[in-house]
Amino acid sequence: MQIEPAEHIKAISEYYFSVKLAEVAKLNAEGKDIVSLGVGSPDKPPSEQTIKALNESANQTNNHGYQPYNGIPELRDAFSKWYKNYYGVELSTNEILPLIGSKEGILHISLTFLNYGDGVLVPNPGYPTYTSVSKLLRAKVIPYDLKEDDNWQPDFDALEKMDLTGVKLMWVNYPNMPTGANASIELFEKLVTFGKKHQIIICHDNPYSFILNSNPMSILSIEGAKDICIELNSLSKSHNMPGWRIGMLASNEQFVKWILKEKSNIDSGQFKPMQIAAVAALSNPPEWYENMNKIYAERRIWAEKIMTILGCTFDKSQVGLFVWGKINDIEISSEELINDILYNANVFITPGFIFGSNGERFIRISLGASTERIKEAYNRITRYKNK
Repeated sequence: MQIEPAEHIKAISEYYFSVKLAEVAKLNAEGKDIVSLGVGSPDKPPSEQTIKALNESANQTNNHGYQPYNGIPELRDAFSKWYKNYYGVELSTNEILPLIGSKEGILHISLTFLNYGDGVLVPNPGYPTYTSVSKLLRAKVIPYDLKEDDNWQPDFDALEKMDLTGVKLMWVNYPNMPTGANASIELFEKLVTFGKKHQIIICHDNPYSFILNSNPMSILSIEGAKDICIELNSLSKSHNMPGWRIGMLASNEQFVKWILKEKSNIDSGQFKPMQIAAVAALSNPPEWYENMNKIYAERRIWAEKIMTILGCTFDKSQVGLFVWGKINDIEISSEELINDILYNANVFITPGFIFGSNGERFIRISLGASTERIKEAYNRITRYKNK
């Protein structure tokens, strides 16, 4: 048979973690007991009130049907209050669209705004999905550099010198993944100004702002940002709900209407008990976040020890769910280093090359494993290195 997949499928690869975690699972099946410090999946459960709300709602017989395409009003109202309380941003419920995880929001935004051949500015290094979704839609991917010397922030002088003809979207992400660079008012102001000047929609992906970060920020706090910005957010990292797939986007009412028009033709909404549980999660008290950050701070100590034993340097001011470190041994690539550790110390760490060419000399350690497991990873690597 001569059947072939579409050209846009040929243009992308299977997601790195889809492939690598299958490899890790095979090693575990062989009895290797791999300590996985790759994926940013929180290992702790959501708050007790979240689980209770899910159970109680799921036991109600009238909660199992289709739900509104734009989410139940209670959830949009809860997101609105959460943004007001923690980001100081006023959002009407018509400026909010719940999502089945913010990752799907990348696709919905792209489907809504991109025509064939439109340009998309994608950070290098950056979340691989920005690139793969753009390729699936046959948009023109235009990487822009994030560099360590610039604290992993865009070089606006360099951006202004680029040919921006036909560019429709720009993806940004602060606190940044994978580098842990934090946001600032000055950065957000520059992004809003840049977007308005060139009529480029600034898409800010904001899932990490509550983790090891004392000052959560939203780009929508900048005056006039709603005119040109869309912000994605998620409960996956901030509320220990990665498998629940609860996210949202916020922007001006017209953008939200256009995205809802597209989204309503793709899915049929989320299970109501999960939405009710998300409402409960969004009312977690400040102490809940503080307790989680105490746990992550303890884990980070051991993740930094791993970086040190591997001969990597790192910025202690970085925030978020990962530690990003630079490989100082110029004789080894990030892929070679992580495979060496995987097969000889039974520890899986993420290589920086998967985030773009500017990530090649770096590795990333997730704080999504327990302190005990991260310490075990450190001990295994130390034993291997000291042989």
